[in-house]
Amino acid sequence: MDLRQVLTALRSGWWLLVVGMLSGGAAGLGGSLLQTPVYESSTQFFVSSTESASTSDAYQGSQFSQERVESYVRLLTGDELAGRIVAGLALDMEPDELVQRISATAASNTVLIDVSVTDSSAGQAQRLAEAVGQEFPRLVTELETPDGGGRSPVKVTVTERPEEPVTPVSPRPRRNAALGLAIGLLAGIGLAITRARLDRTVKDPHETAELVGAPVIGAVVRDDDLKRRHVADRRGNSRTAEDYRQLRTNLQFLKVDAPPRVIMVSSAMPSEGKTTAVVNLALALAAAGQRVTAVDADLRQPEVTTYLGLSGGVGLTNVLAGTADVDDVKQLYVERLSVIAAGPTPPNPGEMLASSNMARLIEKLRKTNDYVIIDVPPILPVADAIGLAPKVDGVLLSVRYGSTRKDQLQQAAATLSRVGATTLGAILNILPPQDEVATAYGYGYGAERGRVEDPRDGAVPQRTFWRVKSSSRHARPRRMFATEQEG
Repeated sequence: MDLRQVLTALRSGWWLLVVGMLSGGAAGLGGSLLQTPVYESSTQFFVSSTESASTSDAYQGSQFSQERVESYVRLLTGDELAGRIVAGLALDMEPDELVQRISATAASNTVLIDVSVTDSSAGQAQRLAEAVGQEFPRLVTELETPDGGGRSPVKVTVTERPEEPVTPVSPRPRRNAALGLAIGLLAGIGLAITRARLDRTVKDPHETAELVGAPVIGAVVRDDDLKRRHVADRRGNSRTAEDYRQLRTNLQFLKVDAPPRVIMVSSAMPSEGKTTAVVNLALALAAAGQRVTAVDADLRQPEVTTYLGLSGGVGLTNVLAGTADVDDVKQLYVERLSVIAAGPTPPNPGEMLASSNMARLIEKLRKTNDYVIIDVPPILPVADAIGLAPKVDGVLLSVRYGSTRKDQLQQAAATLSRVGATTLGAILNILPPQDEVATAYGYGYGAERGRVEDPRDGAVPQRTFWRVKSSSRHARPRRMFATEQEG
């Protein structure tokens, strides 16, 4: 993954970062609160030589003391001293258990030894440290006194007496909570990136263009009202209505000299927004003064007339079967937009769409319309659309954001290519409104959600779409710009 993909993954999986941080912080804080507090009391010893009559003796004694310090550190954490303390204080523990609570360190090139003793009780920690301060000098004296009697050459003095600790040294709730937050954040980042790598659905216009081998010419945001009604509110200037107007405009940039007039709209799999795209694209074209006929050629699950509230009894199959004329089955929905229903479901829908009668019907509609928009079944589940695809000027593929799988989209595009069909582009449907892609395609909706500018006021909406070079199917998409002036 490159940096852009990583940032996209983090944006789409931001909630994983939040959950990770909250979980890590809660775990660190909760673990701290459940732990038994541990208190620490410290003392310090100074090791010196008793033979210091002259300067030379003092120097040699200092060297002698430094050599002894490392050995004394081990004595402080040994069983002999621990056993004496346990016996002296009548503790209910074994010497080796006490050893685990005593730590000793010696500063380099000095004769100082720092000793710390820990316990769950602040008072007990101080008593244990005091016992170490009493017993350790005695132990050193016994060990260093010559067998024949005399004075020990080493003297151990307590230079810092232990005090009763006020606050525990462990646990540290703030530190543990901060550490938990950091670990949780890293875990969330890892999960977000892993989730993105495992996600095989289409979300990126760059990748969509590469998979289809044609530009992404439009993006339609998720709209709950459109989901219920299937028809965008054309009287207002909603974001969804503007998305379809922009899709209409971008069609002109595909083939400027010979723009496509008979357009088939399909998808890789069902429920990817193709019929909604057909209805609203046809309405957008009609609103711009174009004569449009929308044909419901999804003979297995026709929905165009259902979405528009028209009759679906007689339609395309009657015309292809020769039992009705095209003018008899046309239904006027609004000015300049006619609709041809699917008609009765035939036993052989694929053969009917690939028939010569269908080709003649297309040519007849071409002569009387500026645009013919045809809704067909999805490409992968059934072969109905494959026979019709070469007969039209081009195909638009409806791609559902976060639902259409990459392999499915690539397979659908390859199927169209094998039969010689022209793939005009892709429509990225049902984008989350706050997604980066929706923002890139949007006009006037990101900064002021409550206010929408009317393009007829003189503003020129600028949009982006992504296209690939015609010389290579999998070439890197280039970012293009389209502008629309509503008149």
